[in-house]
Amino acid sequence: MLEIDLMFGRNIGGQLGVSEELWSDFVAKEITPRFPDGLTVDDAVGQWRDLATNKIVKEPSKDVQLIVPASAEVKEKIDAIVAAYKQRFQQQAVGVVMRPACVSF
Repeated sequence: MLEIDLMFGRNIGGQLGVSEELWSDFVAKEITPRFPDGLTVDDAVGQWRDLATNKIVKEPSKDVQLIVPASAEVKEKIDAIVAAYKQRFQQQAVGVVMRPACVSF
């Protein structure tokens, strides 16, 4: 199995731009169709260094955890989700961590 963590910042131009409603719509249209067997979403606060100003920026974020069978198409699906979020919400990046996991339910 693979454990996948996706980290989505919610600010657009220094302001909260991805509301709960917009986030729910994104999950329903982009993540759930690609991974319908289940996922976990947590509220978080992200922090990163703005390279242009060298300042630490904090913003509300959403963390999504997926546990899925390892397959060749998983990375393709994750890449599509990341591209859709970046385009829809004018984001520079989405954090992605993928690691093998021994899982039981």
